[in-house]
Amino acid sequence: MRAIFKAVLLVLGGVALPAALGAPATAGTLAALNAPRADNATVSPAPVEYDPAKPTAVVVVGDKGAVASDTLAPYEILATTGKFNVYAVASTADPLPLTGGLDLVPDLTFAELEDVLGGPADLVVVPAMPDVGRPTTKPVTDWLTTQASGGALILSVCNGAAVVASTGILDGHKATAHWLRIDDWENSYPDVDWVRETRYVDDGDMISTAGILSGIDGTLHVVERLIGTDAAADAAQDIEWPYYESPARAQMEQARLEPSDAVVALNAGFGGSRAIIGIQLSDGVGEIELASVFDTYAQSLAVDTIAVGEHAVRSRHGLTFVPRTDTGAGLDRLIVPGTMEHDVLPGPETVHPHRQPGFAYDPVLQDLARTTDLATAQWTAKALEYPTTGLNLHGSPWPWGQTLRLIALAITGVLVFITVSIVASLRATRAEAEPVFRRRGRVSSGGKDRADV
Repeated sequence: MRAIFKAVLLVLGGVALPAALGAPATAGTLAALNAPRADNATVSPAPVEYDPAKPTAVVVVGDKGAVASDTLAPYEILATTGKFNVYAVASTADPLPLTGGLDLVPDLTFAELEDVLGGPADLVVVPAMPDVGRPTTKPVTDWLTTQASGGALILSVCNGAAVVASTGILDGHKATAHWLRIDDWENSYPDVDWVRETRYVDDGDMISTAGILSGIDGTLHVVERLIGTDAAADAAQDIEWPYYESPARAQMEQARLEPSDAVVALNAGFGGSRAIIGIQLSDGVGEIELASVFDTYAQSLAVDTIAVGEHAVRSRHGLTFVPRTDTGAGLDRLIVPGTMEHDVLPGPETVHPHRQPGFAYDPVLQDLARTTDLATAQWTAKALEYPTTGLNLHGSPWPWGQTLRLIALAITGVLVFITVSIVASLRATRAEAEPVFRRRGRVSSGGKDRADV
């Protein structure tokens, strides 16, 4: 029994040190995904144009930011149709962080949107937000409740469904969300009928999509419903989405955690000094091109990203983004998204992922596999809910550096446990022997101890 107890303690010794160091590192890595700017930059968005003959679609961004792909992919799809007034809206006019440190300046605040429309929008897109379920979402959830009660069609993307569910307006509706969190939402919001194995659910005035890039299929479905299948097919062709079918496909195989997905924990907790990738912001860049770079590298948890540029830029369809640095100094690599030619900041190795035709995420995932490893790229695609068939990913099969770092910490933990055990055992033996030594030193002589003679 004592041997089993020691074996258990030995295992715990091997786990304790990696856990003690890996847990805070993981928390820091996750917090960095939507870390706010360090300065108080204020930038005005481009003046909005409003055509009362068109329906108005808005993408809402939370006070703590949102997932880049959830926000920018629906925006570009809706904008590229030319059939909507499309705006990014928020409770504040300040730049807000999308995944990986891409700061978006909202086109309109909630109050300004009310001034423009005089009522609710026709379509409200709700992306995943990092503070879902927390009091900080209250400006968004209060506004969503008002929009829904006014007749707006709500489209949630990924875990944006939980933002909507937290208001109560999703109760009694069918909905879906990202495969990794849908069980959590089912426990948190049991009055919602959560559906799996589908890329989107249309339940009347509430439409929801599964994880991240499933939002593309969900948004194309909304275009089909509001504008028509021809407009949806044209939009899919414009963004080079390879999986569009008319109508937009819904059924899919539900993803689940597998042993190989441990790679994300290795990247998050034991990545050591991660490479820093600068992403250059340039006028005219496509919104999905931007999202493909920021979200892919950031969701991998294997590298750090930072927006680089000399000034605020306007994207292809008029969104305003603000860089966090104007220099390439200190960067390991520089990624320049988009197909347009621009001056490139001097310094590190420069990569132009979008010079070849195709869906924007393909070359970025290929670059991620090449510069990190296959397991990381495959996990990232799984998190994005994007198929890797036909991508021809090449790279090291596994992040051996992170793995060796974990093993080294585990061995150190075991050695510390063994050392402590040996020291404790020696002290216990000495404590047991000490009374014997004292008795042997007390020799009797004529009925008296020698010490009394």
